[in-house]
Amino acid sequence: MQEKILKLYKFFIGFAFNLTIIILIVSLFVGIVRTISEMGLLLMEETVRLSLKELIINVLSLVIILELVRAFVDYFEHERVRMEILIEVAVAFVVREFMIYLFAGQVKGLDVVLWALGIAFLVSARTLTVIYKPTK
Repeated sequence: MQEKILKLYKFFIGFAFNLTIIILIVSLFVGIVRTISEMGLLLMEETVRLSLKELIINVLSLVIILELVRAFVDYFEHERVRMEILIEVAVAFVVREFMIYLFAGQVKGLDVVLWALGIAFLVSARTLTVIYKPTK
Protein backbone atom coordinates (compact mmCIF):
# COMPACT_ATOMS: atom_id res chain seq x y z
CA MET A 1 0.00 0.00 0.00
CA GLN A 2 2.77 2.40 0.93
CA GLU A 3 4.61 1.74 -2.35
CA LYS A 4 1.49 2.59 -4.36
CA ILE A 5 1.03 5.84 -2.46
CA LEU A 6 4.71 6.69 -2.94
CA LYS A 7 4.47 5.99 -6.70
CA LEU A 8 1.36 8.16 -6.89
CA TYR A 9 3.15 10.91 -4.99
CA LYS A 10 6.17 10.74 -7.32
CA PHE A 11 3.85 10.81 -10.34
CA PHE A 12 2.08 13.96 -9.14
CA ILE A 13 5.36 15.65 -8.20
CA GLY A 14 6.76 14.84 -11.64
CA PHE A 15 3.58 16.10 -13.29
CA ALA A 16 3.65 19.34 -11.30
CA PHE A 17 7.31 19.97 -12.11
CA ASN A 18 6.81 19.19 -15.81
CA LEU A 19 3.83 21.53 -15.95
CA THR A 20 5.84 24.23 -14.20
CA ILE A 21 8.71 23.82 -16.66
CA ILE A 22 6.30 24.08 -19.60
CA ILE A 23 4.75 27.24 -18.14
CA LEU A 24 8.20 28.76 -17.55
CA ILE A 25 9.35 27.90 -21.09
CA VAL A 26 6.20 29.44 -22.61
CA SER A 27 6.63 32.57 -20.49
CA LEU A 28 10.30 32.70 -21.48
CA PHE A 29 9.33 32.53 -25.15
CA VAL A 30 6.70 35.26 -24.69
CA GLY A 31 9.22 37.37 -22.80
CA ILE A 32 11.81 37.02 -25.56
CA VAL A 33 9.27 37.94 -28.25
CA ARG A 34 8.07 40.96 -26.25
CA THR A 35 11.62 42.10 -25.54
CA ILE A 36 12.56 41.91 -29.22
CA SER A 37 9.39 43.73 -30.23
CA GLU A 38 10.04 46.44 -27.64
CA MET A 39 13.53 47.04 -29.02
CA GLY A 40 11.83 48.96 -31.83
CA LEU A 41 10.46 51.33 -29.20
CA LEU A 42 14.00 52.10 -28.18
CA LEU A 43 14.48 53.95 -31.46
CA MET A 44 11.08 55.66 -31.37
CA GLU A 45 10.90 56.76 -27.73
CA GLU A 46 11.54 60.38 -26.94
CA THR A 47 13.42 59.41 -23.79
CA VAL A 48 16.02 56.78 -24.47
CA ARG A 49 16.65 56.33 -20.75
CA LEU A 50 13.09 55.10 -20.14
CA SER A 51 13.31 52.64 -23.03
CA LEU A 52 16.69 51.34 -21.86
CA LYS A 53 15.28 50.90 -18.37
CA GLU A 54 12.43 48.76 -19.66
CA LEU A 55 14.76 46.78 -21.92
CA ILE A 56 17.19 46.04 -19.09
CA ILE A 57 14.36 45.06 -16.73
CA ASN A 58 12.93 42.70 -19.36
CA VAL A 59 16.29 41.09 -20.10
CA LEU A 60 17.08 40.59 -16.41
CA SER A 61 13.62 39.11 -15.89
CA LEU A 62 14.38 36.64 -18.68
CA VAL A 63 17.62 35.71 -16.93
CA ILE A 64 15.67 34.95 -13.76
CA ILE A 65 13.21 32.77 -15.68
CA LEU A 66 16.13 30.95 -17.34
CA GLU A 67 17.67 30.28 -13.95
CA LEU A 68 14.35 28.97 -12.62
CA VAL A 69 13.99 26.61 -15.58
CA ARG A 70 17.54 25.42 -14.93
CA ALA A 71 16.69 24.81 -11.26
CA PHE A 72 13.66 22.69 -12.17
CA VAL A 73 15.53 20.70 -14.81
CA ASP A 74 18.40 20.18 -12.38
CA TYR A 75 15.94 18.82 -9.84
CA PHE A 76 15.00 16.05 -12.26
CA GLU A 77 18.62 15.24 -13.05
CA HIS A 78 19.80 14.99 -9.43
CA GLU A 79 16.49 14.37 -7.62
CA ARG A 80 17.30 17.13 -5.16
CA VAL A 81 17.33 20.88 -5.07
CA ARG A 82 20.88 22.19 -5.31
CA MET A 83 21.55 25.29 -3.23
CA GLU A 84 24.07 26.72 -5.67
CA ILE A 85 21.40 27.06 -8.36
CA LEU A 86 18.89 28.60 -5.95
CA ILE A 87 21.49 31.11 -4.84
CA GLU A 88 22.22 31.95 -8.48
CA VAL A 89 18.52 32.70 -8.94
CA ALA A 90 18.65 34.91 -5.84
CA VAL A 91 21.72 36.75 -7.17
CA ALA A 92 19.99 37.38 -10.51
CA PHE A 93 16.89 38.62 -8.70
CA VAL A 94 18.83 40.96 -6.40
CA VAL A 95 20.83 42.38 -9.32
CA ARG A 96 17.57 42.96 -11.21
CA GLU A 97 16.01 44.76 -8.24
CA PHE A 98 19.15 46.86 -7.76
CA MET A 99 19.09 47.90 -11.42
CA ILE A 100 15.42 48.92 -11.10
CA TYR A 101 16.28 50.88 -7.97
CA LEU A 102 19.27 52.44 -9.74
CA PHE A 103 17.24 53.53 -12.76
CA ALA A 104 14.60 55.05 -10.47
CA GLY A 105 17.29 57.50 -9.34
CA GLN A 106 16.75 56.89 -5.64
CA VAL A 107 20.24 55.58 -4.89
CA LYS A 108 22.19 57.15 -2.05
CA GLY A 109 25.67 56.34 -0.78
CA LEU A 110 24.62 54.03 2.05
CA ASP A 111 22.12 52.23 -0.18
CA VAL A 112 24.86 51.26 -2.62
CA VAL A 113 26.95 49.87 0.24
CA LEU A 114 24.03 47.82 1.56
CA TRP A 115 23.15 46.47 -1.90
CA ALA A 116 26.82 45.61 -2.48
CA LEU A 117 27.00 43.80 0.87
CA GLY A 118 23.85 41.83 0.03
CA ILE A 119 25.24 40.81 -3.36
CA ALA A 120 28.62 39.98 -1.81
CA PHE A 121 26.86 37.81 0.79
CA LEU A 122 24.99 35.90 -1.91
CA VAL A 123 28.15 35.45 -3.98
CA SER A 124 29.98 34.19 -0.87
CA ALA A 125 27.16 31.75 -0.17
CA ARG A 126 27.34 30.57 -3.78
CA THR A 127 31.09 30.06 -3.45
CA LEU A 128 30.61 28.05 -0.25
CA THR A 129 28.02 25.81 -1.94
CA VAL A 130 30.53 25.03 -4.68
CA ILE A 131 33.37 24.33 -2.24
CA TYR A 132 31.33 22.23 0.18
CA LYS A 133 29.18 20.04 -2.05
CA PRO A 134 27.10 17.38 -0.33
CA THR A 135 28.26 13.82 -0.70
CA LYS A 136 25.60 11.49 -1.99
